[in-house]
Amino acid sequence: MPHTVTGNVVDIFAKKIYPAEVKFDHGKVIAVTPLTADHPAPTGFILPGFIDAHVHIESSMLIPSEFARLAVVHGTVATVSDPHEIANVCGLSGVEYMIANGKKVPFKFNFGAPSCVPATNFETAGATIDAEDVRTLLEKDEIKYLSEMMNFPGVLFNDEEVMKKIAAAHNLKKPVDGHAPGLRGEEAKRYIDAGISTDHECFTKEEALDKLNFGMKIIIREGSAAKNFDALIDLLNDHADEMMFCSDDKHPDSLVSGHIDQLCARAVAKGIDVFKVLKVACINPVLHYKLDVGLLRENDDADFIVVEDLQTFKTVQTYINGELVAENGKSLIKTVQSEIINQFNCAKKTLEDFRYLLNKYGDEENMEQVYVIEALDGQLITNKLEKKINEVIINNGFLESNVEKDILKIVVVNRYEDAPVAKAFIKNFGLKKGAIASSVAHDSHNIVAIGVDDESLCKAVDLVIENKGGVSCVTHESELVLALPVAGLMSNEDGYDIAKAYTEIDAMAKDLGSGLSAPFMTLSFMALLVIPHLKLSDKGLFDGDKFALI
Repeated sequence: MPHTVTGNVVDIFAKKIYPAEVKFDHGKVIAVTPLTADHPAPTGFILPGFIDAHVHIESSMLIPSEFARLAVVHGTVATVSDPHEIANVCGLSGVEYMIANGKKVPFKFNFGAPSCVPATNFETAGATIDAEDVRTLLEKDEIKYLSEMMNFPGVLFNDEEVMKKIAAAHNLKKPVDGHAPGLRGEEAKRYIDAGISTDHECFTKEEALDKLNFGMKIIIREGSAAKNFDALIDLLNDHADEMMFCSDDKHPDSLVSGHIDQLCARAVAKGIDVFKVLKVACINPVLHYKLDVGLLRENDDADFIVVEDLQTFKTVQTYINGELVAENGKSLIKTVQSEIINQFNCAKKTLEDFRYLLNKYGDEENMEQVYVIEALDGQLITNKLEKKINEVIINNGFLESNVEKDILKIVVVNRYEDAPVAKAFIKNFGLKKGAIASSVAHDSHNIVAIGVDDESLCKAVDLVIENKGGVSCVTHESELVLALPVAGLMSNEDGYDIAKAYTEIDAMAKDLGSGLSAPFMTLSFMALLVIPHLKLSDKGLFDGDKFALI
């Protein structure tokens, strides 16, 4: 039996809004019929659902089925999802896990074939996905594209394995996502000319314009850590046909608050034409990635939303394949049982593992310089600082955190096997006591931790190891841990409960002194070697500009 929804239909293609009745049956839109003049004026606006054009579901700390439960409340009906994170831990079986779990709920996940597993050769990952594996994945109907090609040096220098992966996508007529932060001019053109169609890493308007002029589509990212909306949003006025919205990495508390709907509201508040905004949020991802997502046309899948207005975009109802999946702020998707997949093989650590010998740099009298990572709030890039060794604490021949100068010890612990702990220093985390640790550490997802003393570091890391993955926050007197047993990245529990637990541990980290807006999200990127300028892997400090270990 057909169903109907009445409201003000937003026809993004024709750029008009009119009162109409949307009739749908068996998951398809049968008709969109304008209301007669004598019909009472309807309330609400009916439009295609929102799409996150680039997201790592794993960063929400939720398995796909739980991510969907939270996202539909905000009018999101589909994602373009890169399973790169779980692939670095569990390989092809991790990708298969994400696909299978996503199919358990009424939501449209569109997964890509991870292009860079491992992301670099300068870190220890849990798996390798080569060109043959990539082709096998791309041949699946569920795999819509080749995920972000982070190895842009490999593209520029025609690395054989990299080019095979790109060729496989082109041969199967599937798009290739890009990842080239800061790349400009002739190098950007060569990267794009290799057949790479998008980038979500632009952090300046000039960089985005450069890439747009070379024919690339730009995805505006606003996640829990990386926030590029303000820098790029004005480009929508002239380039709405070539742009999309994404979150990239979004923590569960942030997902409870909002999703792509928030970006639409902010764009309209800046005076950008609503049809341009909605083209970016609803239409462009479907056309670019050839998604099986309806766009509110006759015979389309019945994927649409009803919102209160075109200013706040507060979602009243969300329909996917004609099924009502969210209404008035409540998700109608049920939690489903899910198994656990993981790879966590290291033993608990001792205090000695975190000691940092001064003679690594030379004796104190020579005052050799030490490199310090400078974290930046709201950005994935870091700065490379050079400090005199006497700016950290020297105690009985060991280097220690200098809380007064906010130069804290950072460590990365190999989770896949027992190995020496990598150590360095970092600025801007602001902790005054204790430590925080996480097994969400892009891209190889070893354990990353920052602390004011070795005892706290050891305690925080061991809590993560005990739980086979998670995030922890400790002092000498107290501790909190949020277990993430699925690949050390995600929980298989209720998404709203996980969001509440994350809010608590995030608050504890801030109570310890961190002034970062999302300390755990920022922490998770301090081992991400493919983003300049200075990062730490389990093998040591890495210079992202020279693409080499220091």
